[in-house]
Amino acid sequence: MSKTLTFYTHPQSRARITRWMLEETGLPYEEVVLDFGTTMKSPDYLQLNPMGKVPAIRHGDVVVTENAAVCAYLAELVPEKQLAPPPGSPERGAYYRWLFFLAGPVEALLTARHAGALAPAMSAGYGTEEDVLRTLEQAVSGRQYLAGGHFTTADLLMAAFLGYYMMTGLIEKRPAFVEYAQRHAQRPAALAANARDEALAQARQPGQAASA
Repeated sequence: MSKTLTFYTHPQSRARITRWMLEETGLPYEEVVLDFGTTMKSPDYLQLNPMGKVPAIRHGDVVVTENAAVCAYLAELVPEKQLAPPPGSPERGAYYRWLFFLAGPVEALLTARHAGALAPAMSAGYGTEEDVLRTLEQAVSGRQYLAGGHFTTADLLMAAFLGYYMMTGLIEKRPAFVEYAQRHAQRPAALAANARDEALAQARQPGQAASA
């Protein structure tokens, strides 16, 4: 791959999901660590991502933001890794379903719950909290992979969401959630990504040298 791949991140942000995905791809990338409220809101970065948030990637002239979109884009760069099912396959439908379910109803529900402002079930895209939890539980119960017979980007996002939101207490630790998230969190790429972000977070503690 000749185009430079640049990853914009912060170690204590949603960008940890993209980091895991980058490690799964094995692609070389440059890392730019930004800070909340300062470099994330700088004019240069706002030209790249007007939201002033991470993650974002730049691949040559292509800019992609939002975790699900970034991860799906990266999967297409390494078809040999089989991180996305083949186009037109039955597994591709399940793959799209879970990518967008996590980025849409799940993210919206958990953000609303954190804010203490759940919308009425009839008007909310996520319906009720129990609707979402039941759907997630059915998706992972007794199943190792969401879209076919091997690990894909859908599994990465699902495991990352469940792991993080169980840690924060926004998702209850149902046995199916714990088993699924813990299994995929032991993948070598997940461990490598976590180690890098933990090292960055430690280095950026007050009184210690910050990474650029």
